[in-house]
Amino acid sequence: MSFKVSKITVGKGRTVSDEKQGTWIRQYYEAEVTISDESQIELAKNSVEALLDMWLRGESLVQPEKWTYDMSKIRWEQAHGSSGPYERSEDVNSRDFKALLKDVQAHGGKMTIGDYFVWAFKNGATLGRKKRK
Repeated sequence: MSFKVSKITVGKGRTVSDEKQGTWIRQYYEAEVTISDESQIELAKNSVEALLDMWLRGESLVQPEKWTYDMSKIRWEQAHGSSGPYERSEDVNSRDFKALLKDVQAHGGKMTIGDYFVWAFKNGATLGRKKRK
């Protein structure tokens, strides 16, 4: 008798109890893999198990999107506020502005970039920046 393995299915799960609510939460992931070389079956199984373990821990192989922008390509206007002079921008047609705005919002609405402190205004369409001392 002869046979050839061409696919394997690997599944892993875990059950977690929430004692306060008296509930059980079951997580289960399963992956089916097509194997082109039967000698690689152990490697395929181990790789899929590692992936499923990551998923069960809440991790991902996909890296968060990294926004790229050049602040010098954004049109900034001089302004004056309660803490003194700063620059502001509403350059919504600029790709660099949009990417910077997303990055600032992902950091809770304010962040330091190089020599600048940058923040997003509450309207969600305006950025401010001030040179750090």
